[in-house]
This record gives sequence, C-alpha cells and structure tokens, in this order.
Amino acid sequence: MKLVKTKDSSYTFYSSKYKEAYHSISGALEESLKKFVEPCKVKDGMKILDICFGLGYNAGMAIYKAKNLKIVSLEKEIPDISQIKVPAWFEKTYKKIRTCTKNLSYKDKDVEIKIIIGDACETIKKIKGKFDVVFLDPFSPKKNPELWTAEFFKEIKKRMKKNAVLATYSCAGIVRRNLKKAGFEIRDGPCVGRRAPSTLANIPDK
Repeated sequence: MKLVKTKDSSYTFYSSKYKEAYHSISGALEESLKKFVEPCKVKDGMKILDICFGLGYNAGMAIYKAKNLKIVSLEKEIPDISQIKVPAWFEKTYKKIRTCTKNLSYKDKDVEIKIIIGDACETIKKIKGKFDVVFLDPFSPKKNPELWTAEFFKEIKKRMKKNAVLATYSCAGIVRRNLKKAGFEIRDGPCVGRRAPSTLANIPDK
C-alpha cells in the first residue's frame, strides 16, 4: 500500500494488487461526501449497506452527517489505516472507524457498525433485513469485475427497501447495463472530480 495525498488534502491508499487508488485523487473525503452520502440523502435512523469498506470513509462520512445509523460493511481485506491522517473536524468520527477495523464492530449512542470479512459475492447472501441506502464502492469493473455483475446486483436488490437508493462512483456502460438487467432504474449522480457523472439506482415503482 502506498499512501497518497489527494487534492482536497485527505489521504488514500494506492493498491499494488489492483493497481488503483481506493478513492478519487481529486479528493478522497470529497468523493465520499458528494458521490455517496449526499446523493443518498443519508439522515438519522437509516440502515446502510456499505459494500467495500476500504478505508472507512463512506461509513465515516455517513456517521459524521447523521445519527442513529446502523451500518453493515462488506470487505475482503481491511487495510491498516493507522497511518491515515484526517482533518481535525473528522478525527473524532474517524476514531470510531479505526476502532471498528480492529474489532470488526463498533457501537455507541449514535451508530452501530459491523464489518463482515470475506468475498462479498458470498457474504452478502448471509445478510438479513433490508436497507435504506447502499454504498457500492469496489475497485473498477476492469480490476474487480465480480462485484459489478447483474447477479451480484440482484443480491443487493433483495436487501433494499422499496424506496432505497444505491450510489456508486462508476458510470461504466457494463455497470449501468447490469444494473438494468438486475431490475434497477438508473440516473446520473453528481460529477465530482471528473466530467463523467456517478450513478444512482433505485427499485422502480410497480
């Protein structure tokens, strides 16, 4: 893992295994806020399915913005985030994330987080209940194709409430086609750090 400072002064890792950074170089924390938390309109009392926990920024930013959250995160391998420096305003929140990576869980009056380690294609099948929000944040479809298939998206869909929203940074054609195959409606998400939009998906009303 190589530590990389992004343009909003927050840090991310570059993965030598996947040959990609965990976050947009334009701004790691900015991406979590503007591509995931804000478009999903995260608010108090929501249940969040966080696919690919990574450095914990998406979960952390949700905790920063709302209370009484229940978050289930899927991750194959958690990186060592002890060397990650975050802005002073985010440090209190990120302490919870650091604790969670050590214990695979964290709970206080404002949030309950559980990390499930393993292949997300399999661990998702063990998840009970339904969620208000899904953060879908794997490495790119070229590097992590198994987490962008219609089959995996169908497993996600089974665990979403009727009015739930899925957010992902990718607008790749294969991603959007597979979301549609899985029964989602899709629309453009925000353009942050690049010209192309992110993607938002929901279960259509019938």
